Amino acid sequence: MNSEGLTLSIEYLASTGILLSTEQKAALQTSLVMLQNAQKFHEVHFWGKIVGIKESYFIASGIGKGNELQDRKFLYSQDCMKWCMLPILADSRAQMCRSLSGRFIGDPTYEYEYIDVKVVGEGEEAEEETNTVLVKEEDRLAAVIDEIDKEVHIVPRGAYVKTATAKIVTNRSFEGLNNLDCKKLCSYFHFRNTPNTDNIKLLAKATLDQSIDFWSTLNTIAEGCWHFTLKEEVADHPQKSPLARILILPRPLEQKKIR
Repeated sequence: MNSEGLTLSIEYLASTGILLSTEQKAALQTSLVMLQNAQKFHEVHFWGKIVGIKESYFIASGIGKGNELQDRKFLYSQDCMKWCMLPILADSRAQMCRSLSGRFIGDPTYEYEYIDVKVVGEGEEAEEETNTVLVKEEDRLAAVIDEIDKEVHIVPRGAYVKTATAKIVTNRSFEGLNNLDCKKLCSYFHFRNTPNTDNIKLLAKATLDQSIDFWSTLNTIAEGCWHFTLKEEVADHPQKSPLARILILPRPLEQKKIR
């Protein structure tokens, strides 16, 4: 959520259990503006919160002035004031971090032990060789955030446009989905570097707008993993637009249960 409307936006997530204290919201509202100015970001978004045993991590994403999909950096804070840049990991290191299990400790310097097992030799002479690798929690945090972001970061159709130079930028004329489209899963896209339209039928591809339909919709990938609801007290109000809440489920529901 954009840092400019953080106080209002965070209230919409209260029903999902995501709560921030008054002090935390006030600190974030101030520090995110300072972070944007200090790092010369075009925009700063509050990404979320990862709860640890000792301390929690507050996560923000900074967007540069280039391609908004690629020019993004993640930062973390434990006091909502001081921010640290998360490292960019090599694929092998990220895979190692994702294999770790258990809750976060809440200490970025904490080191986990990863047992790397390799097979040395061939045939009957093959032997397993183990090697212990220390992995910092900061690296694990970066890997987990990257994985979550790729899987569940979604945006409404039309919120971003692709220019003639293939640059992806915010659509400044976008004012939200209408009351009919906001109730459809096909009106929401995965926000990630690997667009995939292979599951879209050829007839449907012919009707796509190439400037906005360059990502996969929620109903073409992992069908059944997304559960959609409207906030009734807003949806029933004739003067206000519905508030859509989309949840990703740990395993797909039966199709008959999806509305």
